[in-house]
Amino acid sequence: MHGNTVPTDVLIAGGGSVGLMLAVLLRHHGIEPLIVEEKPELSPHPRATGIGSRSVEILREVGLDHAVNEAAVDLRAGKIRGRTLAEADFTDTQWKTENAGELTYTPARIRGTCAQNRLDRVLITEAGHVEFGVALDSFEQDSDGVTATLSDGRAVRARYLVAADGVRSRIRQILGTGLTGPGVIGHETASILFDADLRPRTPFAMCNIEHPDATGLLVTVDGAREWVFLTRLDTEPTPELIRTAVGDPSIEVEIRSVMRFRGRGQVADRLSVGRVFLVGDAAHAIPPLGAFGLNTGIADAHNLAWKLAHVLRGDAEPELLETYHAERHPVALMTMEQAHLRFNDPSLHWGKDMAEARRAAGAINAPVVHMGYRYGGAELPSTEDVTLDLDGSPGSRLPHMWVSDGVSTLDLVGSQWCVLTADPVVRTDIPVHVVDGWPYGTVLVRPDGFVSRSYG
Repeated sequence: MHGNTVPTDVLIAGGGSVGLMLAVLLRHHGIEPLIVEEKPELSPHPRATGIGSRSVEILREVGLDHAVNEAAVDLRAGKIRGRTLAEADFTDTQWKTENAGELTYTPARIRGTCAQNRLDRVLITEAGHVEFGVALDSFEQDSDGVTATLSDGRAVRARYLVAADGVRSRIRQILGTGLTGPGVIGHETASILFDADLRPRTPFAMCNIEHPDATGLLVTVDGAREWVFLTRLDTEPTPELIRTAVGDPSIEVEIRSVMRFRGRGQVADRLSVGRVFLVGDAAHAIPPLGAFGLNTGIADAHNLAWKLAHVLRGDAEPELLETYHAERHPVALMTMEQAHLRFNDPSLHWGKDMAEARRAAGAINAPVVHMGYRYGGAELPSTEDVTLDLDGSPGSRLPHMWVSDGVSTLDLVGSQWCVLTADPVVRTDIPVHVVDGWPYGTVLVRPDGFVSRSYG
């Protein structure tokens, strides 16, 4: 190997939330990756704010759920609306925040909303070696690994390369992987990050602003001074625009940054090509309604990390990695389609008592989209009630039960193969957890908490 070539087991191109999450998970499994990120620092701009219960379960697995909960914002309302924020009715919510104590199907608990930039600041503490201001320019792969050329002139020799480099992924383009989906959708949007003291009018997650001179969506970041206003790109992003939306002409406003984007619905036709894998937005762009995009990317990382670790340690044959595309590609397609349905008809997501309307439209209830899916293509028992889908069947996420104070059956998995059963006589070479009152028979569970096999 050339003296200037840097060796690593896994090279991750992209240090956004999904790339950082993958690094955290790989390190959790004993693999030290290298991340290169083209931007000079973590993005200060919150691109998403909804961390789903399944993502919180994954954060719980690596011991970061408490830190993310601390970074989250307490809420008393979900999505509200008004001509301005000052005129909004907090009692009329399109979406109310869930009471964590009422969620019987998950041990995940988060007190409110955690914006993506705040999540990133937690993830980077456990992500290991991250090099900012360095991009991946090109790469070549062979039967033994991938050689990548970086923008600073260095070469990296990795056993595997993971593209977490966003919706316009250079790695995906080099691979020549096609895309499926409607593509660009909706109008161009300006995301205005600003500082203003709105505390007398908070906390809430989102507020639809209906003022004719400042129409858009106001989103909380820290619940006090940091906010995002989403509006049409042809609207001038000025402090006066924000004052109009808030309904207070005297409030002090500092605009910190403006990000321009347009929604997309697309899924790569291949999520893996040889020793190269696509995760997050590089693998799929999910239309921005339903909080599915970021959470789907985190689930990608969770699925891939343990498989890479097992192969790199010699605990599994390389063929295991072929299951990444086989399992995640159908989930990505389903999620993209579900978000697109909501984009065209938001009432399917925000409306109350919409089960029948969703059924008629082919829409799936949001908790089912987030964690009720199954690997292997089996038909779901319910598209509305996620508790019916988490029934211990092969391909589904292991059912959650509290086994002692603060300990879930999901915690028993411990990121390794194991068996859960109510039968104390079961013997095997892997850990066996006997759970009193376990109604799902004897199940073999994968390191990512999905049921591999059921024995009745």
